[in-house]
Amino acid sequence: MTAGRYKYLFQPLRIGPVTVRNRIVFSAHLTNYAEDGLPTEQHAAYYEARAKGGAGLIITEEHSTHPTDWPYEKLIHGFNPAVIPGYRRITEAVHRHGTPVFAQINHNGGQASGMYSRLPVWAPSPVPDPMFREVPKAVTVAEIAEIVAGYATVAGHCRAGGFDGIELQCSHSSIVRGFLSGATNHRTDRYGGTLENRARVLLEILAAVREAIGSGMALGVRLCGDEFLPDGITLDECVEVGRMMEASGHADYINTSIGVATSSLYMIEASMAVPPGYALFIPSALRKAVSLPVVGVGRFKDPIQADRALSEGHADLIGVVRGQIADAEFAAKARAGVPDDIRLCLSCNQECVGRMGLNRWLGCIESPRTGRESVPLPAPTARPRRVMVVGGGPAGMQAAIAARGLGHEVALYEREDQTGGQVRLAARVPVRSEFGDLVRNQLAECERLGIAIKTGTTVDVELVASERPDVVVVATGARPATPYWVPGEPPEGAPRICDVRDVLSGDAHPEGRVLVVDELGFHQATSVAELLADRGCAVEVATNGMVVGQDLGVTLDMESWWLRATEKGITQTVDTMITGVVGGGVSTQDLASGAAGEKRADWVVLSLQQAPDADLYFALKERHAAGEGPPVYRLGDCLAPRRAHAAVIEGDRLAVRL
Repeated sequence: MTAGRYKYLFQPLRIGPVTVRNRIVFSAHLTNYAEDGLPTEQHAAYYEARAKGGAGLIITEEHSTHPTDWPYEKLIHGFNPAVIPGYRRITEAVHRHGTPVFAQINHNGGQASGMYSRLPVWAPSPVPDPMFREVPKAVTVAEIAEIVAGYATVAGHCRAGGFDGIELQCSHSSIVRGFLSGATNHRTDRYGGTLENRARVLLEILAAVREAIGSGMALGVRLCGDEFLPDGITLDECVEVGRMMEASGHADYINTSIGVATSSLYMIEASMAVPPGYALFIPSALRKAVSLPVVGVGRFKDPIQADRALSEGHADLIGVVRGQIADAEFAAKARAGVPDDIRLCLSCNQECVGRMGLNRWLGCIESPRTGRESVPLPAPTARPRRVMVVGGGPAGMQAAIAARGLGHEVALYEREDQTGGQVRLAARVPVRSEFGDLVRNQLAECERLGIAIKTGTTVDVELVASERPDVVVVATGARPATPYWVPGEPPEGAPRICDVRDVLSGDAHPEGRVLVVDELGFHQATSVAELLADRGCAVEVATNGMVVGQDLGVTLDMESWWLRATEKGITQTVDTMITGVVGGGVSTQDLASGAAGEKRADWVVLSLQQAPDADLYFALKERHAAGEGPPVYRLGDCLAPRRAHAAVIEGDRLAVRL
């Protein structure tokens, strides 16, 4: 499929005074790349990679407009004139590739805390945010004027920094959204009450920013179409605000959003449990009401989905964020007619959204370059080596890809009939099927690079000796570990016990009453619990933690898990340790009270820490130490069982060491 086969995606579009070459927008999102409130070289390299990769428009992360706004540590302080040199580095880097770049500016209002600023947070009314739980100071009319002036000041800094346009973030985390929403605006003056009054701040900011930047820069607004809050912004109100903006004559486009960043964030940065294009109803409604170009967002994974949304008239441009985080060349590959080469985003939220929530810089589970664009790539080796990779999971596959990319001759061996390791098993659960795109992406890259893959082959010391590689990389993964409380000889009537991997592989078929033991706190237990409930089992998940699947909160999967678990009748039991096996079930201890108890079950499915499968590594290491074989390395779960992102990163790093 060439660019000509897409109906609208690669058509140019005019946004005020700016013309974009295609409809693919790298929309604003947090990166945590700022240092001391200033943009960095990493910002410039990050955005440049997406401009080089063919994005039609880049909109940077938010820049704070006032000292009272410091909701997270690594925020760009746009109100500080010292940002201008960093702005110029960003815009010059992006402009080198003919791509326009806009700056998003914002004041987060009451969706923040005073932890960093040591100041009270400002908001329309003293309504505490459900995440930060800090009662804000209701701003006075004089302070509103100060806020408006702050937007104009930062817009001036952006103009001096070479940006082509400004976007006002008035959507998921913004003091302006706070004014627009009846849930957070309880004022009785001319800035509260009717929608016209609640929109007054937005219109004043629009006018002030337009005056600051003139007619030569584009100006847009990102609006929330539905807050999912009682008395919150509705779609009808969003559309009416859009009409007000257009009537003002100051706005050139409208961007869209859904949800509130600190209350319904799982809808803003939706995981793979939410269908692609789920938020299209918002731009679709706006586009019917205004003539301004409208940007649609909502988990667009591939260019076909984006073009379909344009063709059906839902939007004029499509925001593709995580898709371009995963593959900076998303647009270029689509335009070149090789969409199958795109490294599809998994919507796993582990290294992008998840790292943001942990105050770390943005990365990607399957793209080790993301977040490290400013670090020079190693040059191809001048001394190619024959590399034997043992294990076709994410660690081994990435090691093979990276080593081949540096010029080595690579052969990969996998004992199963297919590559993918535990990722392939995880993707067998319907709600987690997109995780399998990691396997698809790595296989496509191996094929492109000409890496020889030999499946159904068990590697031992003798095979390594016969193949005579220069170096061996062992990525044989991990195996289930038996907990101390499982007896060698189970008592009469004891439940059958298996690992989650046995269920996913089809080696075990639990039925009846099933107890899933969750000590990993992630998708393993919850996914299998859903799978078994769908098969008609009566499922209970017990964890020694305070919440079942507690790390699902990091990836924004917790809310949807609760909804599905309730719908499927899955019982969740917390603060419970399994201590033994008894007839008809297991013995337990309540960690809060210390009380002993029992749980009845026909089957017990274990989601526990695993053991490294490193026998081959140690055998080869011993031979090498004796001077009888090549050097050997191990990585991924074979080194220490963790999650897929660690395996991919280690595979990439190891190739450089070779």
